[in-house]
Amino acid sequence: MTKQLVFTLLVANAAFGQASKAPDFSGFWEPFRGGGDPKLTPPAASPVVLKEKYAKPYADRQKLEQESLAKGEQLATSGPQCQPYGMPNMMTVASYPMEALQTPTKLLVVTEVLHEVRSVFLDRPQMPWDDVAPTYTGRSVGKWDGDSLVIDTVAIKPNTAGYRGIPHSPQMHITERMRLVAPDVLHDQITIEDPETLEKPIVYTLGFKRMEKDYEMVEFVCENNREYIDEKGVVRMRVKGK
Repeated sequence: MTKQLVFTLLVANAAFGQASKAPDFSGFWEPFRGGGDPKLTPPAASPVVLKEKYAKPYADRQKLEQESLAKGEQLATSGPQCQPYGMPNMMTVASYPMEALQTPTKLLVVTEVLHEVRSVFLDRPQMPWDDVAPTYTGRSVGKWDGDSLVIDTVAIKPNTAGYRGIPHSPQMHITERMRLVAPDVLHDQITIEDPETLEKPIVYTLGFKRMEKDYEMVEFVCENNREYIDEKGVVRMRVKGK
């Protein structure tokens, strides 16, 4: 046996040993706000502080959305209808669940809404940003820091809907720290950095509660082609014959 082969086996065994001792996030998870227990309640999100160039258009948009809701009209929050949520919004959509599938080399996240799939690689480094083709979910790699999984995500398409509707550039960088704060409660602390649009990083934490093992995902797809966005940005419904 060569020295190189011995070294490779030692590294592989060490990596497997670390992964085998890591917390297992596998299972079905639903959004959870803590149920009144301060130990399980996610901390409050940091404020959104946009650079001057983006702050006023964002404030104007927020005002327009409030006025539209008061009139019973829904403004489109992104581009074409049936567009994927992507990162970071796919990690929590209303009260709908997600499934996590964990192996020593990968954490796979599958959402019930639109059945979006996200791969978090645990056995390889992050690639240079310029070498990654932008997608809605970006490219995610993770490594263990004690009982926390630290996930680095880059290369998210600029037209992906931003957190709370904020604009973002191709330079948006997302870092997550996932950990079990109780045997069946998972916290995902998300930090968003964008030197183009943000004055300072945004930090917020999502909470999830483990569901029954026999839960079955339902099919939730976007196939309603009757919806469209009018010239004012309002979501309308096409009426037959018009």
